[in-house]
Amino acid sequence: MPTKASEMQYRSLGITGEKVSAIGLGGWHLGMPTVSEELSIRLVRTALDRGINFLDNSWDYFNGLSELRVGKALKDGYRQKAFVMTKIDGRSKKEAATQIEQSLLRLQVDHIDLVQHHEILRFEDPHRIFDKEGAHAAMLEARKAGKIRYIGFTGHKDPQIHLHMLEVARENGFHFDTAQMPLNVMDAHYRSFGKLVVPELIEQGIGVLGMKSMANGIILKSKIVTPMECLHYALSLPTSVVITGIDSMKILEQAFRAIRTLPSFTEKKRAALLDRTRKAAATGQWEPFKTSSIFDGTATNVKWLGEEPTRLQNLMPE
Repeated sequence: MPTKASEMQYRSLGITGEKVSAIGLGGWHLGMPTVSEELSIRLVRTALDRGINFLDNSWDYFNGLSELRVGKALKDGYRQKAFVMTKIDGRSKKEAATQIEQSLLRLQVDHIDLVQHHEILRFEDPHRIFDKEGAHAAMLEARKAGKIRYIGFTGHKDPQIHLHMLEVARENGFHFDTAQMPLNVMDAHYRSFGKLVVPELIEQGIGVLGMKSMANGIILKSKIVTPMECLHYALSLPTSVVITGIDSMKILEQAFRAIRTLPSFTEKKRAALLDRTRKAAATGQWEPFKTSSIFDGTATNVKWLGEEPTRLQNLMPE
């Protein structure tokens, strides 16, 4: 039976004034070879019709296929129902500007609600972005031109790098609208974004975007937790949105069921879940995005980042 929009929970996106659905539709799965274009469009439109308004995406997902599919899904009046987010990998102003334009074309929109600097994985990333020749300059120009509305950043490696990004932004007089990070039952016990970064975001009024609640199924392979427990835990945190991968109507229904049953996730159940996962999570083995490079798209595609600032290139010996 269709879920009424009123059954979806909406939360504030930091201090932007925007209200977004507690569940966000992950963009990566929409471009998977196992998901047809017809199904991807059906998933997006069904989600929007039933109250999910936050759409996640990225310039690099399947060489742009995910954005192209969402662009098709947003036709016929669906753009008005959606808060559209995508991410760019460019660290240089030139590369970032190019990627923003390409995303606009693929998504077939005149503006993107939120664009985020993607995969802030290295301590040098913030400095490259906020250099005068960096991606931040392209973001500001795009926002001034009305091409984007809000600016955020993402990362999955280490909470200290998120905190460093916030520090460098502050030094440059900039306040991010959002930050995206892994928030799951395993994260609570190992290099925890939930413990180290989320409180800082709340303090600054920055929208908290959770991802990897199940880590594309990896966390479920631990045989310790269920999909519903994973979603309930992430939703119980002070998140604006929990972005989850959806590749079938069954999984979409699971997301709505998580919202409907969230009140049953009591503090007692939450404490028991954390106790149950503590030992397995202690070394980060179920969060390989923190402990390996297999999730790092920009590590294997360095060209996406663009060139280093000229001032640094000039320092190199000839």
